Amino acid sequence: MAEEHRCQPPRLCANNCGFFGCPTTQNLCSKCYRDLQLNEQQSSSAKLAFNQTNWIPSTSVSPPPLHLSLPEKTAAAEAVETKEKEEEERPAVQQTAVNRCLTCRRRVGLTGFNCRCGSVFCGTHRYPEQHQCTFDFKEMGKEQIAKANPVVKGQKLHKI
Repeated sequence: MAEEHRCQPPRLCANNCGFFGCPTTQNLCSKCYRDLQLNEQQSSSAKLAFNQTNWIPSTSVSPPPLHLSLPEKTAAAEAVETKEKEEEERPAVQQTAVNRCLTCRRRVGLTGFNCRCGSVFCGTHRYPEQHQCTFDFKEMGKEQIAKANPVVKGQKLHKI
């Protein structure tokens, strides 16, 4: 019986995609079989979702209205809001031509250096000290250190 399975000529995929099919995958190639399985799974989940959303209880009693109270703002939320306001109030550096240095107006083309303040500079003015950069590197460093090193406190020991 095992010899009969080995001697069978290969069959083409039932979808005529050009690949060989297998009787275990309903004479489909692996890709067509996978697509068939996905379609069946999606249709069954769609039917289930449809049945759940269209379920109407037999009694027409409406639930009592919900009274939701808005949560009060936390200190972190207020800090985020104030930081956003400060960023909006800061004068934005306006740069008309992206291919020119903001300080000396020299054409930089593709060799310009992008600074963290959002401007493009030539090789001479690429350093923050050279172009009076408005980006706060100290604050960025403090934030990175705070994220990388969370505060770890041990439990207090009770004296016996």
